Amino acid sequence: MAVKQEAVYWVYLLRCGDGSFYAGIAKDPARRLALHQAGRGAKYTRGRGPLALVYLETCGDRSAALRREAALKRLRAEEKRRLAADWLAVQRKAEDGE
Repeated sequence: MAVKQEAVYWVYLLRCGDGSFYAGIAKDPARRLALHQAGRGAKYTRGRGPLALVYLETCGDRSAALRREAALKRLRAEEKRRLAADWLAVQRKAEDGE
């Protein structure tokens, strides 16, 4: 009997060129970021480049990802900046092999 594997969803946070943030979900965050950067992503991000991925989190399923996305959207801008800074610091340490 084959076991159906659930798709893994990701929640991401982008920093737009105007300093605002955009939260979204995707199965393939790299592909989704490329769509945003090409102007074929969300309407909100069009014309707000350059865009930078500043936070990425895996979620078990679409429902969990949507709940986490809503929670990110409710954060104040300062909380989003802090979350992004912490995540980017961890990414740099991982790249440096620490």
